[in-house]
Amino acid sequence: MAEAPRMPIESGCPDPIQYMHPTMRRNYGQWAYHDRPRPGVLHHTSKNNEEIWTVRCGTARQMDVYSIRKLADIADEFADGFVRFTMRSNVEYMVADVTKVEALIAALTEAGFPVGGTGPSVTMISHTQGWLHCDIPGTDASGIVKSLMDELHEEFTREEMPNRVHMTTSCCQINCGGQGDIALNIQHTKPPKINHDLVANVCERPTVVARCPVAAIRPAMVNGKPTLEVDEKKCICCGACFPPCPPMQINDPEHSKIALWIGGKNSNARSKPSFHKLVASNLPNNPPRWPEVGAVVKNILSVYKKDARDWERMGEWVDRIGWPAFFEKTGLPFTKFHINDWKGARHELNSSAHIRF
Repeated sequence: MAEAPRMPIESGCPDPIQYMHPTMRRNYGQWAYHDRPRPGVLHHTSKNNEEIWTVRCGTARQMDVYSIRKLADIADEFADGFVRFTMRSNVEYMVADVTKVEALIAALTEAGFPVGGTGPSVTMISHTQGWLHCDIPGTDASGIVKSLMDELHEEFTREEMPNRVHMTTSCCQINCGGQGDIALNIQHTKPPKINHDLVANVCERPTVVARCPVAAIRPAMVNGKPTLEVDEKKCICCGACFPPCPPMQINDPEHSKIALWIGGKNSNARSKPSFHKLVASNLPNNPPRWPEVGAVVKNILSVYKKDARDWERMGEWVDRIGWPAFFEKTGLPFTKFHINDWKGARHELNSSAHIRF
């Protein structure tokens, strides 16, 4: 009789303790301090006088089996066999012997995995799925990440920024990439084009109507067929209707643009969390290298690196110098689209990490 398959445990995230390095398990919650001997290397010392070194390298978010096996082989040969993946697609190797660190760094570098991403550096870019997997993308987020990091990898391997720079990319305006010091996402500038012949066969119309955040979609009849129509005066071109109804195509090679936002922050360090703000829009969605986007990002990073004080995150730097100075120093144009004229906007949004009402 065949053995019954193991049923999955669906009670949340798996227990991380079982995957930890033995030194980390023994000293869990007992760390006295940590330091960074060099970019990409973390050194933790416990209250029990045990030490562990963590070497961080950058990888792509979507990897082939060969790359994953290569990373695993390096862990077995040059580390202690323990690795972990961070939310920014870095791989961290833990070793309890300092003599293994340099050989591990050399092996990763030779294999094409840059070591860095710690301290005041440009960290790996967190991003959404893009064309590879997502059902609603207007651009290829992972392609933008590849193009940007090809040009910024030296800032990943060095610690020369005023503070850490978290970058994100999102393939639509839902912004799964989250808040970032620099964030990129797509902006649709035209309402969706509707294929009325397919709507009734593909879409659950009440769901699509309910999906619209501004009530711009309503049922309609076209050529005797049930379909949907869009009130273009209300439509904000968000693209939320496209996932439940692909015949409402909103992606456009000309009218879907890249927008760049800065100043987002999730931590409470020095200042409360903040939302990022729009600084550049209407940038061409120009695969495969997105040169126009890369030029703007590098310009902002260059000015920030030169002008910000130590420990200032990008949003804190802008708060100090003011938005007029930011646009003057970067040379970016300020337009009417940078003004928040939404009727529901408030001067101070409830953006603190503390619960309040």
